[in-house]
Amino acid sequence: MEQESTSMLPMIIFLVVIFAAMYFLMIKPRRRQQKEHEQLTQELRKGEKVITAGGIYGQVESVAEDTVVIKLESGATLRVAKSSVMGKQGAQQAVEKKSSPFTQ
Repeated sequence: MEQESTSMLPMIIFLVVIFAAMYFLMIKPRRRQQKEHEQLTQELRKGEKVITAGGIYGQVESVAEDTVVIKLESGATLRVAKSSVMGKQGAQQAVEKKSSPFTQ
């Protein structure tokens, strides 16, 4: 009986380490992304330039509880779900400039 419990200990430790690694590498970053996206959608204001999940660029005309009306360059307006807004245009361009290896 003593020998069985000592042989199980390394396997239990291994499983705990695997689950901890999964948490820190997969679950925690995803939760952080969800919080950032939720904050972005809560802070949407009229006049901000945004990008939707479908790749549509536009300017926020109005914000409702669940939807956002976006004005496109052509002048057309488009009502989209608030959750489909993926980012702000100015923030995206700043990130691209920072991460580009060719800019100094």
